[in-house]
Amino acid sequence: MLPMDRCCLPGAVMITIIDYGAGNLRSVQNMLRHVGAEATIASTSAEIEKASKLILPGVGHFDFGMKNLASCGLLDVLHDKALNQQTPFLGICLGAQLLTRRSEEGDLPGLGWIAADTRRFDTSRLDDSLRVPHMGWAETEYQSENPFVQETGEKPRYYYVHSYHIVCDRQEDELCHATHGYRFTAGVQRDNIAGVQFHPEKSHRFGSAFLKKFVDLPC
Repeated sequence: MLPMDRCCLPGAVMITIIDYGAGNLRSVQNMLRHVGAEATIASTSAEIEKASKLILPGVGHFDFGMKNLASCGLLDVLHDKALNQQTPFLGICLGAQLLTRRSEEGDLPGLGWIAADTRRFDTSRLDDSLRVPHMGWAETEYQSENPFVQETGEKPRYYYVHSYHIVCDRQEDELCHATHGYRFTAGVQRDNIAGVQFHPEKSHRFGSAFLKKFVDLPC
């Protein structure tokens, strides 16, 4: 669970979207604005150091994402913010996969903040009507008692585009799950760090509700 004993001064919250050349930054920024939160887009360690909350979006290849984070000089500041300063951190799509130790998609190590690996969908477990990448809307179910649960009485549906998914070592690190032929982990969470495979910025009211939950988290 995210730590609840820390808070930001009123008006001092700075949500920062990390620009490392691999994300649909403006869509995330626009959806945050839709829920009443302003966010900056930052590409330097000095800018990221000032953040109260961080979002790491991303699309593309796992190694491409890790190389870009390294070439932008962001690895040290991200480790410090997430692990030492306990800054609330959200990874989206590729950004969620980069939280893991490694991916079957590439050779480089990931950030390793979540005890998990990223694996390609097992096509032997999919029937002929199902394709990879998994693309489209899917109902998503949360683990009980986490700060992202939505109290609407409806099972949320989010938009997905992915060929790989996260496999956690520990069940308690799974934030939510969905199904594409078989159940897969759709989101992870450990302390202040969370990541989701779906695209909240493309998921209309359910996506905006999810981002509002992140905005409202204490920091």
